[in-house]
Amino acid sequence: MLVAEGISLVYPNHNGGLQALRDVSFQVAPQEFMCLIGPSGAGKSSLLHILAGLEQPTAGRVLVEGRPLTAPQRRIGFVFQKANLMPWRTVLSNVMLPLELAGVPRAEAQKRALELIALVGLSGFENAYPSSLSGGMEQRAAIARALVHDPPILLLDEPFGSLDALTRERMALELLRIWEARRKTVVMVTHSIPEALFLADRVLVLGPRPGHIVAHITVPLPRPRTLDMLYDKAFGDLSDRVRAAIGINGSS
Repeated sequence: MLVAEGISLVYPNHNGGLQALRDVSFQVAPQEFMCLIGPSGAGKSSLLHILAGLEQPTAGRVLVEGRPLTAPQRRIGFVFQKANLMPWRTVLSNVMLPLELAGVPRAEAQKRALELIALVGLSGFENAYPSSLSGGMEQRAAIARALVHDPPILLLDEPFGSLDALTRERMALELLRIWEARRKTVVMVTHSIPEALFLADRVLVLGPRPGHIVAHITVPLPRPRTLDMLYDKAFGDLSDRVRAAIGINGSS
């Protein structure tokens, strides 16, 4: 579904350029849930922007279903670190926005938006404005907006990073529920090892800048997943493998 081939990225500066990524290659299978993890500055968000067509690599290319990606496209939904909802629009009108821009008739756009609002658990808040929503609710609305045109690929850039621990845990469960309902191909950036292992089929570990792949770790935990799994020995062993790949010694 999604292929990165030899992705390198250099940001120009007065010292001849800052290399953010170096020769990153991997594939993501249809309906696979992959998490990207690594130290700060490893280029995880930059890589996600390249996968979305929001930024062009210095070298290498991205293929979507075998075709080169040269610009953003509707087949790829993106959820940013901040929800970025328009404060003057209600939840419903925020979720409808991509369909409005695509020229979808209003009745059809509203129907599809209401279906997604229900899917993310925001029924009853259709006419609420972002200022009245919690952080978790804003991110639910952002996920609904990213999914409203039914893209086969969903990219998420640390969508729960600003949430408190309990809300983040609940949102992870919600994201799994939504993924199981729609079965998109997902790539998500996170700094949390437990979150990555709880969500993903596979964890891709990037080493320090310039970001490069240091490990592919398959997560063999059964689905559906429950929070009890976080305390199993198998989960702990996987966490140790990711920490070792990142270069973290001991528990954290």
